[in-house]
Amino acid sequence: MPPESNPILGTLLHTVGAASAALCYAPQRYVKNWKWQTYWLVQAAACWLILPWIFAYFTIPQLGTVLAEAPGSAMRNSYLLGVLYGVGGIAFGAAIRYIGFSLTYALAIGLSCVLGTLIPTIQAGTLGQILSNTGGTFVVGGVLLGGLATFITGLAGFRKEREITTDSVTKTQFNPRVGLPIVVLAGVLSAVFSFSLAAGQPIADVAAKYGAGNFQGNVIYLFSHSGAFTTTLIYCLYLITRDKSAGEFTSAGGANLGANYALSILTGLLWYLQFFFYGLGHVRMGDLKFSSWAIHMIILILLSCGFGVAIGEWKSCRPATKLIITGAIVLLFAAVGLLTYGNYLAAPPATAAVVGH
Repeated sequence: MPPESNPILGTLLHTVGAASAALCYAPQRYVKNWKWQTYWLVQAAACWLILPWIFAYFTIPQLGTVLAEAPGSAMRNSYLLGVLYGVGGIAFGAAIRYIGFSLTYALAIGLSCVLGTLIPTIQAGTLGQILSNTGGTFVVGGVLLGGLATFITGLAGFRKEREITTDSVTKTQFNPRVGLPIVVLAGVLSAVFSFSLAAGQPIADVAAKYGAGNFQGNVIYLFSHSGAFTTTLIYCLYLITRDKSAGEFTSAGGANLGANYALSILTGLLWYLQFFFYGLGHVRMGDLKFSSWAIHMIILILLSCGFGVAIGEWKSCRPATKLIITGAIVLLFAAVGLLTYGNYLAAPPATAAVVGH
Protein backbone atom coordinates (compact mmCIF):
# COMPACT_ATOMS: atom_id res chain seq x y z
CA MET A 1 0.00 0.00 0.00
CA PRO A 2 1.40 3.43 -0.92
CA PRO A 3 2.52 5.54 2.03
CA GLU A 4 0.01 8.29 1.26
CA SER A 5 -2.95 5.98 2.01
CA ASN A 6 -5.19 7.75 4.50
CA PRO A 7 -8.90 6.80 4.45
CA ILE A 8 -10.02 9.73 6.60
CA LEU A 9 -8.25 12.28 4.40
CA GLY A 10 -9.56 10.40 1.37
CA THR A 11 -13.14 10.81 2.61
CA LEU A 12 -12.57 14.53 3.16
CA LEU A 13 -11.30 14.89 -0.41
CA HIS A 14 -14.33 12.98 -1.69
CA THR A 15 -16.45 15.44 0.27
CA VAL A 16 -14.83 18.40 -1.49
CA GLY A 17 -15.50 16.76 -4.86
CA ALA A 18 -19.10 15.94 -3.96
CA ALA A 19 -19.67 19.53 -2.79
CA SER A 20 -18.41 20.77 -6.15
CA ALA A 21 -20.85 18.45 -7.92
CA ALA A 22 -23.74 19.47 -5.67
CA LEU A 23 -23.15 23.15 -6.48
CA CYS A 24 -22.38 22.82 -10.17
CA TYR A 25 -25.90 23.49 -11.43
CA ALA A 26 -26.22 26.79 -9.54
CA PRO A 27 -24.78 28.93 -12.40
CA GLN A 28 -27.41 27.56 -14.81
CA ARG A 29 -30.19 29.72 -13.36
CA TYR A 30 -28.35 32.87 -14.46
CA VAL A 31 -27.91 31.84 -18.12
CA LYS A 32 -30.25 33.98 -20.24
CA ASN A 33 -31.93 33.31 -23.59
CA TRP A 34 -30.14 30.05 -24.33
CA LYS A 35 -31.88 26.74 -24.84
CA TRP A 36 -30.77 23.82 -22.70
CA GLN A 37 -28.75 22.18 -25.47
CA THR A 38 -26.68 25.34 -26.10
CA TYR A 39 -25.78 25.74 -22.45
CA TRP A 40 -25.26 22.02 -21.96
CA LEU A 41 -22.92 21.59 -24.93
CA VAL A 42 -20.72 24.50 -23.80
CA GLN A 43 -20.42 23.20 -20.24
CA ALA A 44 -19.89 19.64 -21.50
CA ALA A 45 -17.10 20.76 -23.81
CA ALA A 46 -15.40 22.38 -20.83
CA CYS A 47 -15.94 19.46 -18.44
CA TRP A 48 -15.56 16.44 -20.69
CA LEU A 49 -13.17 17.64 -23.37
CA ILE A 50 -11.00 20.66 -22.52
CA LEU A 51 -10.37 20.54 -18.76
CA PRO A 52 -9.22 16.89 -18.67
CA TRP A 53 -6.40 17.75 -21.07
CA ILE A 54 -5.44 20.91 -19.17
CA PHE A 55 -5.30 19.13 -15.81
CA ALA A 56 -3.51 16.10 -17.27
CA TYR A 57 -0.91 18.33 -18.93
CA PHE A 58 -0.02 20.01 -15.64
CA THR A 59 -0.24 16.97 -13.33
CA ILE A 60 1.01 14.00 -15.37
CA PRO A 61 4.79 14.02 -15.95
CA GLN A 62 5.83 12.97 -19.46
CA LEU A 63 2.22 12.78 -20.58
CA GLY A 64 3.14 11.90 -24.16
CA THR A 65 5.30 8.99 -23.02
CA VAL A 66 2.57 7.76 -20.67
CA LEU A 67 0.02 7.73 -23.48
CA ALA A 68 2.46 5.98 -25.81
CA GLU A 69 3.13 3.20 -23.27
CA ALA A 70 -0.40 2.79 -21.86
CA PRO A 71 -2.35 -0.28 -23.06
CA GLY A 72 -4.57 0.50 -26.01
CA SER A 73 -7.25 -1.84 -24.67
CA ALA A 74 -7.51 0.20 -21.46
CA MET A 75 -7.93 3.41 -23.46
CA ARG A 76 -10.58 1.85 -25.68
CA ASN A 77 -12.56 0.26 -22.88
CA SER A 78 -12.53 3.39 -20.73
CA TYR A 79 -13.73 5.44 -23.70
CA LEU A 80 -16.53 3.04 -24.68
CA LEU A 81 -17.79 2.76 -21.11
CA GLY A 82 -17.74 6.56 -20.97
CA VAL A 83 -20.00 6.58 -24.03
CA LEU A 84 -22.50 4.39 -22.17
CA TYR A 85 -22.30 6.70 -19.18
CA GLY A 86 -23.28 9.54 -21.50
CA VAL A 87 -26.39 7.60 -22.54
CA GLY A 88 -27.24 7.35 -18.85
CA GLY A 89 -27.06 11.13 -18.59
CA ILE A 90 -29.56 11.51 -21.41
CA ALA A 91 -31.89 8.98 -19.77
CA PHE A 92 -31.57 10.93 -16.52
CA GLY A 93 -32.82 14.08 -18.23
CA ALA A 94 -35.73 12.20 -19.83
CA ALA A 95 -36.78 10.62 -16.51
CA ILE A 96 -37.10 14.03 -14.83
CA ARG A 97 -39.96 14.87 -17.19
CA TYR A 98 -42.05 11.94 -15.93
CA ILE A 99 -41.20 11.51 -12.23
CA GLY A 100 -39.63 14.83 -11.20
CA PHE A 101 -36.11 15.87 -10.28
CA SER A 102 -35.96 14.65 -6.68
CA LEU A 103 -37.20 11.13 -7.39
CA THR A 104 -35.05 10.82 -10.52
CA TYR A 105 -31.96 12.10 -8.72
CA ALA A 106 -32.33 9.80 -5.74
CA LEU A 107 -33.24 6.64 -7.65
CA ALA A 108 -30.54 7.09 -10.29
CA ILE A 109 -27.83 7.95 -7.75
CA GLY A 110 -28.95 5.15 -5.41
CA LEU A 111 -28.72 2.54 -8.15
CA SER A 112 -25.43 3.97 -9.36
CA CYS A 113 -24.03 3.89 -5.83
CA VAL A 114 -24.85 0.24 -5.16
CA LEU A 115 -24.26 -1.20 -8.63
CA GLY A 116 -21.17 0.86 -9.41
CA THR A 117 -19.55 -0.20 -6.12
CA LEU A 118 -20.51 -3.85 -5.72
CA ILE A 119 -20.70 -5.23 -9.26
CA PRO A 120 -16.97 -4.73 -10.01
CA THR A 121 -16.09 -6.68 -6.84
CA ILE A 122 -18.52 -9.45 -7.79
CA GLN A 123 -17.05 -9.62 -11.29
CA ALA A 124 -13.54 -9.76 -9.84
CA GLY A 125 -14.58 -12.50 -7.41
CA THR A 126 -13.36 -10.49 -4.40
CA LEU A 127 -16.64 -9.78 -2.60
CA GLY A 128 -16.33 -12.88 -0.40
CA GLN A 129 -12.81 -11.92 0.60
CA ILE A 130 -13.96 -8.38 1.40
CA LEU A 131 -16.77 -9.65 3.61
CA SER A 132 -14.40 -11.96 5.46
CA ASN A 133 -12.84 -9.09 7.40
CA THR A 134 -14.49 -6.59 9.72
CA GLY A 135 -13.51 -3.52 7.72
CA GLY A 136 -14.99 -4.96 4.54
CA THR A 137 -18.24 -5.82 6.32
CA PHE A 138 -18.58 -2.23 7.54
CA VAL A 139 -17.92 -0.94 4.02
CA VAL A 140 -20.49 -3.18 2.33
CA GLY A 141 -22.97 -2.34 5.06
CA GLY A 142 -22.33 1.35 4.43
CA VAL A 143 -22.93 0.90 0.70
CA LEU A 144 -26.27 -0.84 1.28
CA LEU A 145 -27.35 1.65 3.96
CA GLY A 146 -26.39 4.52 1.67
CA GLY A 147 -28.46 3.05 -1.15
CA LEU A 148 -31.47 2.71 1.17
CA ALA A 149 -31.02 6.24 2.51
CA THR A 150 -30.82 7.59 -1.02
CA PHE A 151 -34.11 5.95 -1.96
CA ILE A 152 -35.69 7.49 1.15
CA THR A 153 -34.49 10.95 0.07
CA GLY A 154 -36.20 10.28 -3.24
CA LEU A 155 -39.46 9.49 -1.47
CA ALA A 156 -39.16 12.67 0.57
CA GLY A 157 -38.33 14.69 -2.54
CA PHE A 158 -41.30 13.24 -4.41
CA ARG A 159 -43.61 14.17 -1.53
CA LYS A 160 -42.12 17.67 -1.44
CA GLU A 161 -42.71 18.21 -5.14
CA ARG A 162 -46.33 17.03 -4.87
CA GLU A 163 -46.98 19.20 -1.82
CA ILE A 164 -45.51 22.51 -2.99
CA THR A 165 -46.05 22.30 -6.77
CA THR A 166 -49.11 24.16 -7.98
CA ASP A 167 -48.35 23.87 -11.69
CA SER A 168 -51.08 21.55 -13.05
CA VAL A 169 -49.04 20.83 -16.16
CA THR A 170 -46.18 19.49 -14.05
CA LYS A 171 -48.54 17.23 -12.15
CA THR A 172 -50.24 15.85 -15.26
CA GLN A 173 -46.87 14.92 -16.76
CA PHE A 174 -46.14 12.62 -13.83
CA ASN A 175 -46.11 9.10 -15.25
CA PRO A 176 -44.18 6.50 -13.22
CA ARG A 177 -44.95 3.75 -15.73
CA VAL A 178 -42.77 5.58 -18.24
CA GLY A 179 -40.41 7.34 -15.83
CA LEU A 180 -39.38 4.44 -13.60
CA PRO A 181 -37.98 2.21 -16.40
CA ILE A 182 -36.09 5.21 -17.76
CA VAL A 183 -34.63 6.11 -14.37
CA VAL A 184 -33.53 2.51 -13.83
CA LEU A 185 -31.70 2.72 -17.17
CA ALA A 186 -30.16 6.03 -16.05
CA GLY A 187 -29.00 4.55 -12.76
CA VAL A 188 -27.51 1.43 -14.33
CA LEU A 189 -25.66 3.36 -17.02
CA SER A 190 -24.48 6.01 -14.56
CA ALA A 191 -22.86 3.19 -12.58
CA VAL A 192 -20.94 2.35 -15.74
CA PHE A 193 -18.76 5.39 -15.11
CA SER A 194 -17.25 3.57 -12.15
CA PHE A 195 -16.42 0.72 -14.54
CA SER A 196 -14.90 3.21 -16.97
CA LEU A 197 -12.52 4.46 -14.29
CA ALA A 198 -11.62 0.90 -13.32
CA ALA A 199 -11.00 -0.01 -16.95
CA GLY A 200 -8.61 2.92 -17.26
CA GLN A 201 -6.56 2.01 -14.19
CA PRO A 202 -3.73 0.45 -16.27
CA ILE A 203 -3.24 3.89 -17.84
CA ALA A 204 -2.98 5.44 -14.37
CA ASP A 205 -0.49 2.75 -13.38
CA VAL A 206 1.80 3.86 -16.21
CA ALA A 207 1.37 7.49 -15.11
CA ALA A 208 2.31 6.50 -11.56
CA LYS A 209 5.48 4.88 -12.88
CA TYR A 210 6.51 8.25 -14.29
CA GLY A 211 5.87 10.11 -11.05
CA ALA A 212 2.19 11.18 -11.27
CA GLY A 213 1.66 10.05 -7.68
CA ASN A 214 -1.71 11.06 -6.26
CA PHE A 215 -2.67 12.72 -9.56
CA GLN A 216 -2.40 9.52 -11.59
CA GLY A 217 -6.18 9.24 -12.06
CA ASN A 218 -6.27 12.44 -14.12
CA VAL A 219 -4.94 10.57 -17.15
CA ILE A 220 -7.96 8.22 -17.15
CA TYR A 221 -10.31 11.16 -17.63
CA LEU A 222 -8.85 11.79 -21.07
CA PHE A 223 -10.70 8.66 -22.20
CA SER A 224 -13.67 8.23 -19.86
CA HIS A 225 -14.68 11.89 -20.25
CA SER A 226 -14.19 11.99 -24.01
CA GLY A 227 -16.54 9.01 -24.25
CA ALA A 228 -19.20 10.88 -22.27
CA PHE A 229 -18.65 13.96 -24.43
CA THR A 230 -19.20 11.95 -27.61
CA THR A 231 -22.70 10.93 -26.53
CA THR A 232 -23.49 14.43 -25.28
CA LEU A 233 -22.30 16.00 -28.53
CA ILE A 234 -24.47 13.74 -30.67
CA TYR A 235 -27.57 14.37 -28.58
CA CYS A 236 -27.06 18.14 -28.35
CA LEU A 237 -26.43 18.44 -32.09
CA TYR A 238 -29.67 16.56 -32.68
CA LEU A 239 -31.56 19.04 -30.48
CA ILE A 240 -29.80 22.02 -32.04
CA THR A 241 -30.73 20.82 -35.54
CA ARG A 242 -34.31 20.08 -34.53
CA ASP A 243 -34.82 23.46 -32.83
CA LYS A 244 -32.66 25.43 -35.28
CA SER A 245 -30.83 26.99 -32.34
CA ALA A 246 -27.25 27.07 -33.65
CA GLY A 247 -27.38 30.86 -33.78
CA GLU A 248 -27.43 31.00 -29.99
CA PHE A 249 -23.70 30.29 -29.89
CA THR A 250 -23.13 33.80 -31.29
CA SER A 251 -26.13 35.58 -29.80
CA ALA A 252 -27.96 35.62 -26.48
CA GLY A 253 -30.98 37.61 -27.61
CA GLY A 254 -30.05 40.82 -25.87
CA ALA A 255 -28.47 39.13 -22.86
CA ASN A 256 -24.73 39.17 -22.16
CA LEU A 257 -23.26 36.50 -24.45
CA GLY A 258 -19.95 36.52 -22.60
CA ALA A 259 -21.72 35.97 -19.28
CA ASN A 260 -23.55 32.97 -20.70
CA TYR A 261 -20.28 31.41 -21.80
CA ALA A 262 -18.61 32.20 -18.48
CA LEU A 263 -21.46 30.68 -16.46
CA SER A 264 -21.55 27.58 -18.65
CA ILE A 265 -17.79 27.10 -18.36
CA LEU A 266 -18.04 27.60 -14.59
CA THR A 267 -20.61 24.79 -14.50
CA GLY A 268 -18.21 22.58 -16.44
CA LEU A 269 -15.35 23.45 -14.10
CA LEU A 270 -17.36 22.62 -10.98
CA TRP A 271 -18.53 19.36 -12.54
CA TYR A 272 -14.96 18.43 -13.51
CA LEU A 273 -13.55 19.28 -10.08
CA GLN A 274 -15.65 16.52 -8.53
CA PHE A 275 -13.61 14.02 -10.56
CA PHE A 276 -10.34 15.78 -9.78
CA PHE A 277 -10.96 15.46 -6.04
CA TYR A 278 -12.45 12.00 -6.54
CA GLY A 279 -9.09 10.88 -7.91
CA LEU A 280 -7.19 12.47 -5.02
CA GLY A 281 -9.49 10.77 -2.53
CA HIS A 282 -9.51 7.42 -4.31
CA VAL A 283 -5.76 6.82 -4.11
CA ARG A 284 -5.88 7.39 -0.35
CA MET A 285 -8.65 4.91 0.47
CA GLY A 286 -6.35 1.93 1.01
CA ASP A 287 -7.17 -1.72 0.35
CA LEU A 288 -10.91 -1.03 0.04
CA LYS A 289 -10.66 1.81 -2.43
CA PHE A 290 -13.42 0.17 -4.48
CA SER A 291 -15.75 1.94 -2.02
CA SER A 292 -14.75 5.37 -3.38
CA TRP A 293 -17.69 5.41 -5.77
CA ALA A 294 -20.20 4.78 -2.97
CA ILE A 295 -18.60 7.39 -0.70
CA HIS A 296 -18.71 9.97 -3.47
CA MET A 297 -22.34 9.24 -4.43
CA ILE A 298 -23.64 9.16 -0.85
CA ILE A 299 -21.89 12.39 0.15
CA LEU A 300 -23.22 14.01 -3.03
CA ILE A 301 -26.80 13.15 -2.03
CA LEU A 302 -26.13 14.18 1.57
CA LEU A 303 -24.81 17.60 0.59
CA SER A 304 -27.56 18.15 -1.97
CA CYS A 305 -30.19 17.45 0.70
CA GLY A 306 -28.33 19.56 3.23
CA PHE A 307 -28.09 22.53 0.86
CA GLY A 308 -31.80 22.24 0.11
CA VAL A 309 -32.72 22.26 3.79
CA ALA A 310 -30.33 25.15 4.48
CA ILE A 311 -31.89 27.41 1.84
CA GLY A 312 -35.45 26.63 2.95
CA GLU A 313 -36.64 24.36 0.15
CA TRP A 314 -38.48 22.15 2.66
CA LYS A 315 -40.15 24.86 4.76
CA SER A 316 -43.55 24.54 3.11
CA CYS A 317 -43.69 20.74 3.36
CA ARG A 318 -45.89 18.78 5.72
CA PRO A 319 -44.38 17.64 9.05
CA ALA A 320 -44.33 13.99 7.90
CA THR A 321 -42.26 14.91 4.84
CA LYS A 322 -39.83 16.94 6.97
CA LEU A 323 -39.48 13.94 9.27
CA ILE A 324 -38.69 11.65 6.33
CA ILE A 325 -35.97 13.92 4.94
CA THR A 326 -34.49 14.36 8.44
CA GLY A 327 -34.34 10.59 8.87
CA ALA A 328 -32.78 10.20 5.42
CA ILE A 329 -30.04 12.71 6.26
CA VAL A 330 -29.28 10.86 9.50
CA LEU A 331 -29.01 7.57 7.59
CA LEU A 332 -26.74 9.19 4.97
CA PHE A 333 -24.42 10.41 7.73
CA ALA A 334 -24.42 6.93 9.22
CA ALA A 335 -23.57 5.38 5.84
CA VAL A 336 -20.60 7.72 5.35
CA GLY A 337 -19.48 6.88 8.87
CA LEU A 338 -19.63 3.13 8.21
CA LEU A 339 -17.73 3.48 4.94
CA THR A 340 -15.01 5.65 6.45
CA TYR A 341 -14.64 3.47 9.55
CA GLY A 342 -14.51 0.30 7.47
CA ASN A 343 -11.71 1.73 5.33
CA TYR A 344 -9.91 2.85 8.49
CA LEU A 345 -10.12 -0.67 9.97
CA ALA A 346 -8.82 -2.19 6.74
CA ALA A 347 -5.77 0.06 6.70
CA PRO A 348 -2.49 -1.57 7.85
CA PRO A 349 -1.49 -0.83 11.46
CA ALA A 350 1.22 1.61 10.38
CA THR A 351 -1.26 3.63 8.33
CA ALA A 352 -3.84 3.53 11.10
CA ALA A 353 -1.25 4.83 13.55
CA VAL A 354 -0.44 7.76 11.28
CA VAL A 355 -4.13 8.59 10.90
CA GLY A 356 -4.68 8.38 14.63
CA HIS A 357 -1.72 10.61 15.27
